Amino acid sequence: MTSPRRGNPARSGGTALLGAVGLAGLLLVIELAPRLGLVDERYLPPASRIAAALAEEAGTPAFWTALTDTLIAWSVGLAIAVGAAVLAGIVIGSIPVLRSLTASTIEFLRPIPSVALIPLAVLMYGTELGSTLLLVCYAAFWQVLVQVLYGVADVDPVAFETARSFRFSAWGRIRHVLWPTALPYVFTGVRLAASVALVLAITAELVIGSPGLGKEIAVAQASEAVPTMYALIVVTGVLGVIINLLARTGERRLLAWHQSVRGEVTV
Repeated sequence: MTSPRRGNPARSGGTALLGAVGLAGLLLVIELAPRLGLVDERYLPPASRIAAALAEEAGTPAFWTALTDTLIAWSVGLAIAVGAAVLAGIVIGSIPVLRSLTASTIEFLRPIPSVALIPLAVLMYGTELGSTLLLVCYAAFWQVLVQVLYGVADVDPVAFETARSFRFSAWGRIRHVLWPTALPYVFTGVRLAASVALVLAITAELVIGSPGLGKEIAVAQASEAVPTMYALIVVTGVLGVIINLLARTGERRLLAWHQSVRGEVTV
């Protein structure tokens, strides 16, 4: 007999409270350090000035346009990478000979830093959206592909052969045997890829100058608008936290049936 493990509300509330206290402490340090002369205000303005700059930026259409550009590059690049990686992972992982043939190629290409492709991206697409998509897709693709390959390898061979003996079609074996086993791995890959995709989107905009928050950060830095620069950096950080929370929430909801999420214990 099994029963779901329940989270401790008091512990969760205490963790959230400690997190809020830590954030408040960080803001206090950033506020006091430049005012007390511990750091130069030209390089680190007080938190109040950063907040004021953030409020000012939020009132301009240019800020929301840049935010939209970043989210479009992130979401489109992530969607392309996830779709391609899931398809490639299932095909490669399901055919042992193909898995052996591609293993060395995957291990060679996967460690190549996406930023090393910036010159190629600029040559191909200039400062347009395509350059950002190239970097985002390349970085996110490997995060998902590797997890899908692990998921396919984790399929119970007895279950797979049983489905074959019951004359399940190839699609039926994938749908009813392979996919349920690989799905938790897929979600892990998507969660990792979502964060990596945002990092590469901001990096491409910052270095290449393609439209988005990264470009606005570079413009603020070049014009010595330091509070605005920090305000935009804060926005990218908040965006990363939101994406991670949404990915974790989606994973828990869509995998509520899986034991790893339910956290079942024997009683």
